[in-house]
Amino acid sequence: MDKIDLKKHFLGLQKQMTSRLMANRESIIHPGTKGDASELNWIEWLKAYLPKRYNVGKAFIIDCKGNISDQIDVVIYDQQYSPFVFNQDGAIYIPAESVYAIFEVKQELNKDYIKYAGEKAESVRSLHRTSTNIYHAGGKYEPKQPLKILSGILTLTSSWNPPLGDSFESVIMGLEPSQSLDIGCALKDGAFKVIYDKSISIQKSNNEESLIFFFLNLLMELQKVGTTPAIDIMCYAESLDSI
Repeated sequence: MDKIDLKKHFLGLQKQMTSRLMANRESIIHPGTKGDASELNWIEWLKAYLPKRYNVGKAFIIDCKGNISDQIDVVIYDQQYSPFVFNQDGAIYIPAESVYAIFEVKQELNKDYIKYAGEKAESVRSLHRTSTNIYHAGGKYEPKQPLKILSGILTLTSSWNPPLGDSFESVIMGLEPSQSLDIGCALKDGAFKVIYDKSISIQKSNNEESLIFFFLNLLMELQKVGTTPAIDIMCYAESLDSI
């Protein structure tokens, strides 16, 4: 039976992604344009490899009370059951109930950017999320609790030496619960996953396997979440005078 070298294939994907982001860093001078290019690369990569039940894009997150988050660089959201996503001249607005995960994209991993990513996460997690009955042929399922929105940060490198050492851990563990980061990747230096239990622990990859470590752990976390809750459409409809 023929076999495929999975590790070789995974490492090839990482080399491709690293080359693209390095080319952006070296050839694009304007910081804003460089950031946009990095975001697009991450969005396109995740779109290519995540199951088709998920969509990925840069977006604002809204709730039925009219609240809105900061703009989020990378949003993974439901594609099958989300009843509406607004697109106003290229600005995307997604209902909070449909969001699975959010990521901030930066050139490097450092204290300020981790804290900034945490603030972005808080702006999404503070939104109101509804849940209602799910009807089926045999009756109905009770409303399910809104899922935990995963959050993280995606970069090319880490500014620390060692890249994911004590200084990095101190910043991660010092975040407020509403700002906590779950997963992240510094493509050339390593990836991490934070486990929140009775105490906080951090799993890390080596620098060769950062992308696949990040992606497989992201998939496992998304599997745990399952499907987003059914949105209470009436809560959104209350903004209309005729309803």
